[in-house]
Amino acid sequence: MPYAFGFAALLVVTSTLLHYESLRLLSSWIPHLRIRPRARLLAVIFGVFLGHLLEIACYALAFYYLHDHFDLGSFGGKFVDNFATYFYFSAESYTSIGMGDIYPLGSLRLITGVEALNGLLMVGWSASFTYLAMQRYWNVIERD
Repeated sequence: MPYAFGFAALLVVTSTLLHYESLRLLSSWIPHLRIRPRARLLAVIFGVFLGHLLEIACYALAFYYLHDHFDLGSFGGKFVDNFATYFYFSAESYTSIGMGDIYPLGSLRLITGVEALNGLLMVGWSASFTYLAMQRYWNVIERD
């Protein structure tokens, strides 16, 4: 279990830094795009979505390595040992959906719980970032 705590902390730091950098890059790129102000919101949404997908992929890679190489636990249910399943399970955990068709066993349960909490925080951060972008770009009078 101590290894699981260490991996969970490393994943939280990694995903938080990835999210921070994603939002920072969006903040610097979006104002310079030569598109209408309201269209910039679409760039914000798609950029934030891509950032979340990268964070989910980090957790999916971690589950793959921790399951197949570090033997920190296993998965029950309709589990198939391929990256698509790890990505699906990670997305399910990150978004706190928890369908239950695949479930972690052993120390992977701790990492799954931490991913759900981390995902909740990152989604909240994205929501506030999107809100600020809407304030900035939505009410701008566009010229035809």
